[in-house]
Amino acid sequence: MIPDAGINKARRALVSARLLLADGDTDGACNRAYYAMFDTATVALIATQPDIRPEMIRTHRGLIASFGQHLVTTGQVDIELGRILNQVERIRLLADYTGEPIDIEKAIWAVDQADHFIRKLVVVIGAAELDRG
Repeated sequence: MIPDAGINKARRALVSARLLLADGDTDGACNRAYYAMFDTATVALIATQPDIRPEMIRTHRGLIASFGQHLVTTGQVDIELGRILNQVERIRLLADYTGEPIDIEKAIWAVDQADHFIRKLVVVIGAAELDRG
């Protein structure tokens, strides 16, 4: 994924999450918030780990594990971002697969966390791009 295109895709997903939230679609908002984070995490891994094998980050499980291994445990990103990614993914799974309605407070939290996640990782991605020159 090309960094600018990936971040633009993530930002579009975040805008969609906000629109869905404003319309009262908490399930849809949580889905789009998670995918905004997923796309941002993908770009961050590609930017900071140029040798990462694409098949390692194609699945949700692989991406989250790689994010933890390559970015969180190495200290490139704060552990808080790893926790947020896991928590929002759990909310998305509830929204997408259980039929259990997601309450508005949880959906607002997920969308806010996606925004925070993107803002933090854009800095990491930019630094990695500068290092590569």
